[in-house]
Amino acid sequence: MSDRYVVVFTGLPGTGKSTLADRLATDAGVPAFAGDWLLGALAPYGVLNSLPRRTLLALYRNLLGTLLTRQLLLGQSAVMDCLIDDETAERWTEQVSRAGARMCLVTCMSTDVQLHRSRVEGRVRGIPGWHEIDWEHVERMRAEQPPLARSHLTLDAVDSIEHNLGVVRAFLGLA
Repeated sequence: MSDRYVVVFTGLPGTGKSTLADRLATDAGVPAFAGDWLLGALAPYGVLNSLPRRTLLALYRNLLGTLLTRQLLLGQSAVMDCLIDDETAERWTEQVSRAGARMCLVTCMSTDVQLHRSRVEGRVRGIPGWHEIDWEHVERMRAEQPPLARSHLTLDAVDSIEHNLGVVRAFLGLA
């Protein structure tokens, strides 16, 4: 079994994916690539408002996929913090497998709507160039982002960060 891995945390804003991705990456000493940070870097150039949504999402996933490819070529693990669809999950899983690494897809969600909403409304992420997300944005994303159909771990934000990190670590054999 390979000691290299890629963990992709996906899910709606406010479900803990960024916190989990950052903690796992920091603890394991591997890079974390966050989609919102990439989009924030592009925002000052007007790219985000000038592209159709479908093209923007393709750009977003392609940029993240390029970073993933680079890590795999370097023979290193990576943690991804992003929204992906089944097509991207399939492509990345095949890519990770061809590189001889292990893939862990993780969907972060919340079974407690009030907790989820309070997390969204009570946070300030401060990503340069990127907007803060409100509950309306989350609801819009829920309508346009179907859940992954392929096999993956599911973590609930009602559980503690430590518990959810433990589930991922155990899956990867890092516990």
